[in-house]
Amino acid sequence: MVLELDSKQRWAGSGRRSHTYHHLEGDVRWRQLYSSTQFFLRINSHGKVDGTRWKECPDSIMEIRSVGVGIVAIRSIHSGFYLAMNRKGKIYGTKVYSPNCKFKECLEENHYNTYASLLWQHRGRPMFLSLNGQGVPRRGSKTSQQHSSTHFLPLLIS
Repeated sequence: MVLELDSKQRWAGSGRRSHTYHHLEGDVRWRQLYSSTQFFLRINSHGKVDGTRWKECPDSIMEIRSVGVGIVAIRSIHSGFYLAMNRKGKIYGTKVYSPNCKFKECLEENHYNTYASLLWQHRGRPMFLSLNGQGVPRRGSKTSQQHSSTHFLPLLIS
């Protein structure tokens, strides 16, 4: 049994309180997301998401904003488009922030990060952001955490 005390705290029937970590929300980082397939993630001025090998591409500079514990929103600084995934696993850019723009950020053992849709799953499995060997986004339903195409290094802007 869960009793609502207010929107920030919950008391479980066992007497244990689950904590919220609002002090961790709102962290903002500017990074380039470099795929293990050797592409920089970019969102162009039309909202198209793909990869580029050009390190100086302005559309590849991303604002990674923490919107919850382990949850981020990714936005291209230059184009202003948010990264989003729809229920079919298609990656796209949108000017309007929505629940489709929330991704679970996970640091993997190989020191790369993966980004899985917070909202959508395919047959009970997470759908990940991924760039294939040509820099084209793979549909989330075709990805897994073990695929190297889902691994990204968040590089400092230099």
